[in-house]
Amino acid sequence: MVGWGKIRPMDEPRRIHIIGVPMDLGQQRRGVDMGPSVIRYAGLHGALRALGYQVNDLGNVPVPLPERVPPESDKARHLGSIAAACRELYDRITAIDLRDASAIFLGGDHALSVGSVAALAASEEALGVLWVDAHGDFNTPETTPSGNVHGMALAALMGLGAPALVHVGQPGAKLRPDHAVLIGVRDLDPPERLALRAHGVRTFTMRDVDERGMAAVAREALACLAGCRRIHVSLDMDVLDPAEAPGVGTPVAGGLTYREAHLLMEILHDSGKVRSLDIVEVNPVLDERNRTAQLAVALAESLFGKVIL
Repeated sequence: MVGWGKIRPMDEPRRIHIIGVPMDLGQQRRGVDMGPSVIRYAGLHGALRALGYQVNDLGNVPVPLPERVPPESDKARHLGSIAAACRELYDRITAIDLRDASAIFLGGDHALSVGSVAALAASEEALGVLWVDAHGDFNTPETTPSGNVHGMALAALMGLGAPALVHVGQPGAKLRPDHAVLIGVRDLDPPERLALRAHGVRTFTMRDVDERGMAAVAREALACLAGCRRIHVSLDMDVLDPAEAPGVGTPVAGGLTYREAHLLMEILHDSGKVRSLDIVEVNPVLDERNRTAQLAVALAESLFGKVIL
């Protein structure tokens, strides 16, 4: 790992709450339930304290093992258990006063974002979300080719798909299409491609990153969310190239480089609008000496204020 140097002076809150969601019900490859543990083990708390934050770790949301609960449906496996975990996460977040604090939610699979975004949107009407992911997560039980609920999270937040997910927390959609931006996308199912276009969700694919560079993409993404008071970053570690982050359940070649990912986090920090972060889909079973969790911690550092000079 590169040494990162000085800490950027910041006006934002100096307390960070951490909640883990050890859930791997949203997809079929086991191991991401260990994500919260390995990210903590990779030094998340110490890294944040070194940036001057007070760290308040609130532990983990209880989530059943896939072997203990029925899959319920081939079109949305473990839907009821996932929705219950998201409701519990929602309740825990809404019980915290985040007006003067930041928050990090550790996964687990990306389905947890139904709970985290729903809770944040309940207290911030003009919430923007940057969905940093190789995938669109814009399927529904009617369009999914896999039945994996982690591929339905963003659609559910916009009011599409299974009512059990759509109505987590408060009824209905939590996120407007013009308040969401995807970055790093390179693997979309055909129905997702059509749905994202139909709903006008701004999507920066890897071709955009290749042609225009990450700095331009990041700044345009922020411009798309200029009307949002606060921005939540939902970071799926499979957005990175598997050479950088091998420990993910659904790797896709051709992802972000180490420096592209750090530059994105640094520019997002500079906006002054980011107060919360999901880190999802870290799978230590597939990792190499915890490299992916260590990179996740380093990216969190960049997002919350660490700089080279």
